[in-house]
Amino acid sequence: MQIINKTLLGLLLSLSLLNANDVYATFTVEPLRDANLAFIASGIVEKVNTDIGHSVKKNDVLAQLQNTDIKAMLEVSKTALKYAKKDYERQLKIKELIDEARFDGVANKYESAKNQFAYQQALYSKTFLKAPFNGVIYSKEIEIGDAVSGMMLKTVFQIQSQTKRKLILAFDQKNRNLVKVGSTFTYKIDGNSRIYVGSISKIYPRADSKSRKIRAEVKTINFIPGLFGDGYIQVKE
Repeated sequence: MQIINKTLLGLLLSLSLLNANDVYATFTVEPLRDANLAFIASGIVEKVNTDIGHSVKKNDVLAQLQNTDIKAMLEVSKTALKYAKKDYERQLKIKELIDEARFDGVANKYESAKNQFAYQQALYSKTFLKAPFNGVIYSKEIEIGDAVSGMMLKTVFQIQSQTKRKLILAFDQKNRNLVKVGSTFTYKIDGNSRIYVGSISKIYPRADSKSRKIRAEVKTINFIPGLFGDGYIQVKE
């Protein structure tokens, strides 16, 4: 993203008006990444480690459910796996000297122990709600002691990328063949006199059935999501 001065802006706008092919577009600012986070397990919230406005890193634990019972079962399955593995390794050494059915039974017990341990690990991991990417929390609907249900998912946090943003452009569908990925977009944010320059990074493959507008994206940084503005897409004749 580049900032250009007002004199250059006037020149650009003048050139835009002289070039009948330049395409007018409006836009809104959205986070480059945005996610609604919810527990997929049921339980009572034991810890909440973040709040609105907090910056978090990928895999940071945002909240945790009470999990003493699940952790205990995980330890039980871990111990069962340990001894099933030892038994399997002993029997493997004398495989040629024992009954095949007996060895198969030992092998089956070992495989079952591995599967049970993996299952308990999965249950345990679901009691932690982690950040899916680096970002900032902008909504929080959870407190210690709240009950959550994996059967009725409820968004408890909303997270957005820290500084990376995208402009969601809308332009008339009649110009669909003029606008290309890489086309320059000169624009301003409503209420801000600065002029910015970006480039089209994505064009949506369908038009809105009501507005007859086609959408496109321009990547940028730092703007507050929810702002809006307009500008011109510069296209070749």
